[in-house]
Amino acid sequence: MTKPEISWQDFEKIDIRVGTIISVNDFEKARNPSYQLEIDFGDLGIRKSSAQITALYSKEDLIGKQILAVVNFPKKQIANFFSECLVLGVYGENKCEVTLLSPSLPVKNGLEIG
Repeated sequence: MTKPEISWQDFEKIDIRVGTIISVNDFEKARNPSYQLEIDFGDLGIRKSSAQITALYSKEDLIGKQILAVVNFPKKQIANFFSECLVLGVYGENKCEVTLLSPSLPVKNGLEIG
Protein backbone atom coordinates (compact mmCIF):
# COMPACT_ATOMS: atom_id res chain seq x y z
CA MET A 1 0.00 0.00 0.00
CA THR A 2 1.35 3.42 -0.90
CA LYS A 3 1.21 6.49 1.28
CA PRO A 4 -1.05 9.47 0.53
CA GLU A 5 -0.09 11.66 -2.41
CA ILE A 6 1.91 14.78 -1.60
CA SER A 7 2.42 17.95 -3.59
CA TRP A 8 5.67 19.07 -5.18
CA GLN A 9 5.77 21.83 -2.55
CA ASP A 10 5.64 19.17 0.18
CA PHE A 11 8.61 17.35 -1.40
CA GLU A 12 10.59 20.60 -1.70
CA LYS A 13 10.41 21.01 2.09
CA ILE A 14 12.51 17.86 2.61
CA ASP A 15 16.24 18.63 2.71
CA ILE A 16 18.11 15.44 1.76
CA ARG A 17 21.91 15.71 1.64
CA VAL A 18 24.95 13.52 1.07
CA GLY A 19 27.29 12.96 3.99
CA THR A 20 30.20 10.74 4.93
CA ILE A 21 30.14 8.70 8.14
CA ILE A 22 33.21 9.66 10.17
CA SER A 23 32.58 7.81 13.46
CA VAL A 24 30.44 4.92 14.67
CA ASN A 25 29.75 3.79 18.24
CA ASP A 26 27.46 1.18 19.75
CA PHE A 27 24.31 2.75 21.19
CA GLU A 28 23.83 0.63 24.29
CA LYS A 29 20.91 2.66 25.72
CA ALA A 30 18.76 2.32 22.59
CA ARG A 31 15.75 -0.05 22.77
CA ASN A 32 16.73 -1.79 19.54
CA PRO A 33 20.29 -2.55 18.41
CA SER A 34 21.64 0.72 16.99
CA TYR A 35 24.73 2.74 16.25
CA GLN A 36 25.48 6.36 17.07
CA LEU A 37 26.87 7.96 13.93
CA GLU A 38 28.73 11.20 13.26
CA ILE A 39 28.28 12.31 9.67
CA ASP A 40 30.22 15.01 7.80
CA PHE A 41 27.87 17.10 5.63
CA GLY A 42 30.56 19.49 4.33
CA ASP A 43 29.50 23.13 4.72
CA LEU A 44 26.52 22.03 6.90
CA GLY A 45 28.95 20.62 9.45
CA ILE A 46 28.98 17.37 11.37
CA ARG A 47 25.65 15.95 12.53
CA LYS A 48 24.81 13.01 14.78
CA SER A 49 22.28 10.29 14.11
CA SER A 50 21.06 7.10 15.71
CA ALA A 51 20.57 4.31 13.17
CA GLN A 52 19.19 0.78 13.51
CA ILE A 53 21.54 -0.66 10.90
CA THR A 54 23.48 -3.22 12.96
CA ALA A 55 22.01 -6.28 11.18
CA LEU A 56 23.77 -5.61 7.87
CA TYR A 57 26.67 -3.28 8.75
CA SER A 58 29.65 -3.54 11.08
CA LYS A 59 31.14 -0.38 12.52
CA GLU A 60 34.20 -0.87 10.31
CA ASP A 61 32.01 -1.12 7.17
CA LEU A 62 30.47 2.27 7.88
CA ILE A 63 33.53 4.47 8.37
CA GLY A 64 34.03 6.51 5.20
CA LYS A 65 30.71 5.42 3.66
CA GLN A 66 28.67 8.13 1.94
CA ILE A 67 24.98 8.09 2.81
CA LEU A 68 21.81 10.11 2.25
CA ALA A 69 20.03 11.77 5.15
CA VAL A 70 17.22 14.21 5.88
CA VAL A 71 18.90 17.15 7.61
CA ASN A 72 15.98 19.48 8.35
CA PHE A 73 14.09 17.52 11.01
CA PRO A 74 14.17 18.92 14.54
CA LYS A 75 16.56 17.18 16.94
CA LYS A 76 15.10 14.00 18.43
CA GLN A 77 16.15 12.71 21.83
CA ILE A 78 16.68 8.96 22.01
CA ALA A 79 17.67 7.94 25.54
CA ASN A 80 20.65 10.22 26.37
CA PHE A 81 21.46 11.00 22.70
CA PHE A 82 20.20 13.75 20.36
CA SER A 83 19.76 12.65 16.76
CA GLU A 84 20.22 15.60 14.37
CA CYS A 85 19.38 13.96 11.04
CA LEU A 86 17.59 10.90 9.65
CA VAL A 87 19.77 8.47 7.72
CA LEU A 88 17.82 6.95 4.81
CA GLY A 89 17.63 3.27 4.00
CA VAL A 90 15.49 0.52 2.52
CA TYR A 91 13.71 -1.83 4.92
CA GLY A 92 14.10 -5.55 4.40
CA GLU A 93 11.09 -7.82 4.73
CA ASN A 94 11.34 -7.97 8.53
CA LYS A 95 12.26 -4.26 8.96
CA CYS A 96 15.30 -5.29 11.06
CA GLU A 97 17.55 -5.33 8.01
CA VAL A 98 18.07 -1.83 6.63
CA THR A 99 20.14 -1.21 3.50
CA LEU A 100 21.54 2.32 3.46
CA LEU A 101 20.94 4.61 0.48
CA SER A 102 24.11 6.06 -0.97
CA PRO A 103 25.35 7.70 -4.17
CA SER A 104 26.75 5.28 -6.76
CA LEU A 105 29.83 7.51 -7.23
CA PRO A 106 31.72 9.67 -4.71
CA VAL A 107 30.34 13.21 -4.46
CA LYS A 108 31.02 16.29 -2.34
CA ASN A 109 29.60 16.12 1.18
CA GLY A 110 26.59 18.37 1.70
CA LEU A 111 25.25 18.22 -1.86
CA GLU A 112 21.46 18.33 -2.03
CA ILE A 113 19.25 15.58 -3.43
CA GLY A 114 16.41 16.64 -5.67
